[in-house]
Amino acid sequence: MVRWIDVSTSKHQLKLFDGNRLLRTYPIAVGKILSPTPSGTYTIINKQLHPGGPFGVLWMGLSKPHYGIHGTNNPASIGRNVSHGCIRMHNKDVLELSSRVSIGTRVVIHK
Repeated sequence: MVRWIDVSTSKHQLKLFDGNRLLRTYPIAVGKILSPTPSGTYTIINKQLHPGGPFGVLWMGLSKPHYGIHGTNNPASIGRNVSHGCIRMHNKDVLELSSRVSIGTRVVIHK
């Protein structure tokens, strides 16, 4: 089976699948109205531990430049539309997710 990530911006949920089997669901924050999270199908192209700034403990860059899945220094923002388009997760969740997916993992983003 192939692992992939499904992101629902309207439900503020990121789901990790192995083929058709749901492995895990995480709460997320997404882009605000003026800088929405872009819908589409992308891949994870890099990972960086301790990227600095507001990105929490880990950054996973997407194939859409300047967008990624990352941790946060503001856990209260999870579940809201607050980012500049990135997908924000609790630090412990993004570390767990990163350990379960590899570079090249497909990420499908939709409403």
